[in-house]
Amino acid sequence: MRVAEPQLKTFLLDTGVVKPAELKKVEQEAAASGKPLREVLLNAGVIKEEELARLEAYIVGVPFVDLTRETIGPEVLQLIPEPIARTYHVVAYRRTGNDLEVAMLEPGDLQTIEFVRKKVGLRILPRITTGESIQHALRQYQKTLEAEFGELLKGEGDLSLALAKEAAEAPAEAEELKKLAEDLPVVRIVDTVIRHAILQDASDIHVEPAEKEVAVRYRIDGILRDAMTLPRRIATAIVARIKVMANLKLDEHRLPQDGRFRIETPEYRISFRISVLPVFDGEKIVMRLLPETAKGFSLEELGFWGSNLERVERAIRRPTGIILATGPTGSGKTTTLYTVLEMLNTPAVNISTVEDPIEYRIPRINQTQVRPDIGFSFANGLRALLRQDPNIIMVGEIRDNETAGLAINAALTGHLVLSTLHTNSAAGALPRLLDMKVEPFLIASTVTAIISQRLVRRLCEDQESYRLTETEIASLKTDMDLERVLGFLKEEKVVDPEMTPEKMIWAKPKKSQQCPDGYKSRIGIHEVLEMSTTVRELVMKNATSDDIERQAQAEGMRTMLEEGFIRAAQRVTTIEEVLRVTSE
Repeated sequence: MRVAEPQLKTFLLDTGVVKPAELKKVEQEAAASGKPLREVLLNAGVIKEEELARLEAYIVGVPFVDLTRETIGPEVLQLIPEPIARTYHVVAYRRTGNDLEVAMLEPGDLQTIEFVRKKVGLRILPRITTGESIQHALRQYQKTLEAEFGELLKGEGDLSLALAKEAAEAPAEAEELKKLAEDLPVVRIVDTVIRHAILQDASDIHVEPAEKEVAVRYRIDGILRDAMTLPRRIATAIVARIKVMANLKLDEHRLPQDGRFRIETPEYRISFRISVLPVFDGEKIVMRLLPETAKGFSLEELGFWGSNLERVERAIRRPTGIILATGPTGSGKTTTLYTVLEMLNTPAVNISTVEDPIEYRIPRINQTQVRPDIGFSFANGLRALLRQDPNIIMVGEIRDNETAGLAINAALTGHLVLSTLHTNSAAGALPRLLDMKVEPFLIASTVTAIISQRLVRRLCEDQESYRLTETEIASLKTDMDLERVLGFLKEEKVVDPEMTPEKMIWAKPKKSQQCPDGYKSRIGIHEVLEMSTTVRELVMKNATSDDIERQAQAEGMRTMLEEGFIRAAQRVTTIEEVLRVTSE
C-alpha cells in the first residue's frame, strides 16, 4: 500500500508542502543515488517524517496514529511480543472486541498483517505511523530493571553469584575474574543494563559501588537518573564483565583504565567509551554511548536560528580560517562540527579529521582515530593530515600548544580548520589561545568564528503558561538585560512591537504519562562570535575576555543567556532550564 512516487509527487506539490524547485532537486538526487524518493525527501530535511506519513495516510485512506499520544494498556501491548514488534515495526495499541488496531510503517505489508493475525487470532486493522512513534511504543515493553533481574539475583547458590560474593570479599586472580565475567547470569545482567540504556536514549551509564549496594544511573537528556540498585555481592562480577568487553586488565584495581567496545545489531551500531576509576568501595565505571548510526542534522535542528544561523553560514562559506566550537563536555560541540562537515561534504573537496574518539561515521570523509598509547596524538595526526592534500580539516580538540600552532599554520596555508576548545564562553576562547602561546596577530588573522553552546531540555507540546511577577522580573534584571532580549524578539518578529516584560507569557513543563518530566530531548542554545575588525584589534592588544565580549555584544552578538531567554520566550524551553544550564 506504499504510495506510488508519481502520486506522491503530485500530492506534495498540490498541498504546497514541497516547492517545485526543492522537489526537482530531490528527484535528481534520488535518480543519482538510486534511493527511493521518500528516503531522499526525509534525509534532505525537505519534509518531516510525521508530515509525510500523514500525507501518505490521506492518499491511501488509512488512518494515521501518533503512539506518543496513546495510552496503551499492557494487556494490549503484549498481544504482539516485543521481538516481533521490534523486528516487523508493528505495535498493537487498541482492542475493541475481536478487532485489534495496530500501528505500522507499511500498512500494505499483507504478509506481516497475516502473520500477526495468526499470532493473536484477531482481526487486524492497520494504521500508519512513524518510526519515532514505533520506538516510543517499544520502550513501553520494558519491564522495570528490578523485575527483569529478579530471577537472576535470587540464587545465592548459583555458581557465578557465589563466586561474585567470594570475589567481593577478597581479591581474585585474573583467571577467576575471567571465569566470573563469562558466566551467563553476569553476562545477562550487563547486557540488560546496556539494552535498557539504549532504549531510553541514555548518553552515559554510571555503575557506582557503595558499601552495601551498587547504584546504576543513566544520564538522559543531560540529567542523571537512578535506574536501579544491585546487590553489593555482584559488583566485582559486573566490573570484570565490562573490563572483558573493553579488553582491559582484569587484575588491575589500583589504577584508572580507559577502553572501548562496540555493539552492532540490525537496529543500531553503538560505540562505548569506558572509564574505570578506583574509588573507596571498589571501581566505578562510566560508559559513554556513541551511536554510529545517528542521523544527520541541520543547523536549524541543532537550535541555530536568526542572526546566529547567518553568522555560522557566513563562516563556513569561507575557504580558509578556523571555526571553533566551545563548551563543557557533553554540550554538543562535536555534533555541531559534524553537521558543518556534512554541509561541506561534496565531491569537490577532501575532508580529513583526527578525533578521539570517532563518534559518528560520515561517508566520503577520511576519519582518523587518535592513539595516545602508541604516541599518535592530535598534533601527530594533524601533522600527517597536512600531507594528505586536504581542503577541510577537523581536529577533535585543541589541547596543547603544539596542536594550536599546527591548526593556526594549517589555516594560514589555505585550509578551513574546525576544532573544539574547552572554555565557558565564545570570547573566552581567544585568551585561551593566547595562554597556549599563540601569537595575537596569528589568532586575529586566522580565527573567523567561535561558537559557544549548551544543551537545554526541550518542552513537550503540552505546557503550562504563566506570567512573571514584578519580583521575578526585578530578580532576572540583576542577571541580564530583559529589554535587550525583548528587542531581539521584536527584531526577529517573534513578539508584537508593543510587548513588555510584564505582558510576556512563558511556559512551564506539564507532566504527563507520555512526557513524565514535561521535557523531551534537548536543543542547543548558542552564542556566535564573529571576528570583526574591532574584535581583531582587541585580540592584538591582549584584551580580556570581558572586553572582547562587551565589544561583540555592541556589534549584535547574543550571549548564551540571552539566546536561552529568547528560546524560553518562544516556549521551546523554560527560564529555569536556561538558568540551570548557563550557570554550570
